[in-house]
Amino acid sequence: MKKWLCTLIILFVLFGSTTVDAKGAEVYIALGDSLAAGQTPNRAIDTGYTDLIAQKLTKNGQLAFYSKALAFPGYTTADVLEKVQTDEAKELLKNATLVTISVGANDLLQMVQVNPTSGSIAYQQIPADFALNNVRKNIEQIITEVQATAPKAKIYVMGYYFAYPHVRASQKEGIKKELDLLHTILKTQSEVNGATYVSVEESFGVNAATLLPNPADVHPTMEGYRVMANAFFSQYNNRLVVRQNELPAPNPLTFEQILNADKDQMKSPVARSEGMDQYYSLTELKPLI
Repeated sequence: MKKWLCTLIILFVLFGSTTVDAKGAEVYIALGDSLAAGQTPNRAIDTGYTDLIAQKLTKNGQLAFYSKALAFPGYTTADVLEKVQTDEAKELLKNATLVTISVGANDLLQMVQVNPTSGSIAYQQIPADFALNNVRKNIEQIITEVQATAPKAKIYVMGYYFAYPHVRASQKEGIKKELDLLHTILKTQSEVNGATYVSVEESFGVNAATLLPNPADVHPTMEGYRVMANAFFSQYNNRLVVRQNELPAPNPLTFEQILNADKDQMKSPVARSEGMDQYYSLTELKPLI
């Protein structure tokens, strides 16, 4: 496992307690890539869609525990499958009642070369097909592993948005077909295996440059994460909506800041971080999801 993947937020607990014996409230574990971790368009970590879900559940009196310790930038489906099979993940997941999974995009996007200056995009079809087939196989195993470890959990598999709104219009059609196929795979495997698929692509569209402001980066703004959180709530409970005035003030932390900050001082409007000393030093941060 790449060292730079093992440097992110280890444990986010809204009440500052690590007990997960909750009665009548959700034990929420977020699993997956940098969207689950809350990466910003400028390569920092801030409030993401999982944090906004946790925040809303807390305000509604429905959250007992929240962690995104199993969310790391750059994770592919193979990485997540390996992670959920570890003792650490099994211990964290065993009492979960709610699990969200963001994974699959990196399998495909690592095959894509983007020139943000010219607005061009390129990929090879055979490697892309191979990557998507890996997603198909691995996401089924991931869901099955989570179900076995967390039998009480409702599992939601998050879809993705169109990640390249800044490329030329003539360049969008081909990669959109590949992303649409990714969404189809995630949706089909979710439904077949007893999970719920959450579509976000329609909410973003193919021209969401304001939600994805950095042409050299595929991560959304906090407003984009709000759109994702509300897509989740449309499936979970459509009476819950994260409104713009509920977004916390931006508080982006670089990975170096996260690692160097005293854990007792690392507080955000929605979470508290613990256990950062268990991770290696950051060496690289890739512009992948």
